[in-house]
Amino acid sequence: MTTVSHRPTPAQSTAEDAITYGAIHLDVSDADRSIGFWGGLIGLQLLSRDADTVRLGVEDRELLVLHPGATPGSSRGHSGLYHLAIHLPSEADFARVLLRIGAAGYPQAPTDHIMHWATYLDDPDGIGLELSFETLDRFGHYSDVGGRPAIVDSDGALRRPTDHLDLEQVISYLGDRNLEQPLPAQTRVGHIHLHVADIPASLAYYGGVIGFTPNETFPFGMADMQAGGSFPHRLAMNIWQGEGAPQRPAGTVGLRHFELQLSSEADLDAAVRRLSEAPAAVSMEHAEGLLTRDPSGNALVLSAR
Repeated sequence: MTTVSHRPTPAQSTAEDAITYGAIHLDVSDADRSIGFWGGLIGLQLLSRDADTVRLGVEDRELLVLHPGATPGSSRGHSGLYHLAIHLPSEADFARVLLRIGAAGYPQAPTDHIMHWATYLDDPDGIGLELSFETLDRFGHYSDVGGRPAIVDSDGALRRPTDHLDLEQVISYLGDRNLEQPLPAQTRVGHIHLHVADIPASLAYYGGVIGFTPNETFPFGMADMQAGGSFPHRLAMNIWQGEGAPQRPAGTVGLRHFELQLSSEADLDAAVRRLSEAPAAVSMEHAEGLLTRDPSGNALVLSAR
């Protein structure tokens, strides 16, 4: 893995990757309520709206497409989205949205993963969101202590992979208390985390067919993958909803599909060829590219960046 001594913006760090995320498409129940959360609270800008779709993003990128009218439901016992992760460009940007959520009294869970700061919350439909700031300069390598995963940080200290976030330190980066600013340009979808039915099958699909690189498989039913750049956590998967977990019922809230952008037409053609050779893979033309489904039924749309 490449060790970095600085903290690139998500636009810079994802530029190193062979695969990046386009928009994440979510089925939601109520458009106005979702706009209040994703726009008013989180800080995405409303790019366009019609009867069927709400498009949100930042100045230089569409990040999220909402499809209202879904029936409320639960992800429990189903494959699907665990959370999508929006990566912020600076310490101050992360601190601002963290404080905005706190000032609104909205439940969140700030966490230090060493390679990135994070806070976790659910949208009004229970769809998981992680807000992140990449701190890969603090990360050394994964380790194992008595069968439990650990991280050795860049100073050689042994750290827990999930620790308490030093809120005082984070907030110290915010030079003002203006909590109204929207999320800035260079904000990106930096990773997603999926509930899957089978980890080996998912690793084979996203690695051997789509083109991600396996990174770590953990003993608690989780694995993650990287996309060729320095940040190791671009796609995560778990079986925490049970091995063999089916997709959610049709028409209920949750992930509709996510867009993956390969770095060139040649890479896209190679992935399409591998899809055609995969025994269970089915794909079809879609407005944004080629729609296919992973072995757990999660839908993704492939295109060239």
